[in-house]
Amino acid sequence: MNRRRLRPLYLGGIALNAVAFAYAVTSGTWLYAAAFAFVAVYLVVRLRMLSADR
Repeated sequence: MNRRRLRPLYLGGIALNAVAFAYAVTSGTWLYAAAFAFVAVYLVVRLRMLSADR
C-alpha cells in the first residue's frame, strides 16, 4: 500500500483504540486498557515515521 492509503488506516486504528481504551477504563479492566494504550502509542509512532519519510 502507498502512504496515501496507509494514513487513514493508521488514523482509524488510533481512533478505535482510543474508544476501546476509554471503554476499558470506565469498565475498570486496566489490563485491557494498558494493551489498547500500547497499541495506540505504537500506531502513533508508525504514523509519525510514515509522515517523516516524505
